[in-house]
Amino acid sequence: VQLQASGGGLVQAGGSLRLSCAASGRTFNVFAMGWFRQAPGKEREFVAAITWVIGGTYYTDSVKGRFTISGNNANDTMYLQMNSLKPEDTAVYYCAAARGGFVSQRRSYNYWGQGTQVTVSS
Repeated sequence: VQLQASGGGLVQAGGSLRLSCAASGRTFNVFAMGWFRQAPGKEREFVAAITWVIGGTYYTDSVKGRFTISGNNANDTMYLQMNSLKPEDTAVYYCAAARGGFVSQRRSYNYWGQGTQVTVSS
């Protein structure tokens, strides 16, 4: 499975960005897709995930009410709408795909895309 993320950029605090992630290859065994982010000097952390079969969505507490994850299983595309962005949201954002496991855990993800930089200025 190959993942291609796009949509990052520079935005002022309070602004919005939409990230996209397109999956290709052997996607039939993908159970969930998610977004992680990594700020300089910090560990990569879970942001949000969506499960294809159940259609459930999951968020880390710091983005609840501001970020919305969505996706289309038919064309294996996932989105992350980010509103009310804060400087602390600045990070490289990675999309990932999992064949199973707990969607909030990094170790559950088998495939990773390249990161896309999100920078929020104050």
